[in-house]
Amino acid sequence: MEITYTIEDLPKVAKQLLQTSKSKILLFYATMGTGKTTLIKELAFQLGCTISSSPTFALVNEYEANNQELIYHFDFYRIESDEEAYDIGIEEYFDKDAWCFVEWPENVENLLPLNAQGISIKINQDQSRTLKFL
Repeated sequence: MEITYTIEDLPKVAKQLLQTSKSKILLFYATMGTGKTTLIKELAFQLGCTISSSPTFALVNEYEANNQELIYHFDFYRIESDEEAYDIGIEEYFDKDAWCFVEWPENVENLLPLNAQGISIKINQDQSRTLKFL
């Protein structure tokens, strides 16, 4: 699947992602400033939860949606080793039946579950974004 979108399209794009993803574990591959966190905030909003920022220093933030479903938002930009991810219990998070939104998954590539849904986001010349399921 490939979607080209603008910021105004985010609610529609997030809804489509949640409906068509093969997994609740979504891995966001994109460069800095591409809109990963903005899209994740909209995904969480669609699930009935408000996210204020990316968990850059905590590595993971836990949220509860209106229906009491758990959402985990990971940011592995500053992670320095797989050991750090093991220390926060990465495997336990992925084993739960919860939505897991992972920024910078390439930094913990060896620890990612095989059933995760990879998503790439690229900025186009007109500042729109193109999202692809991997």
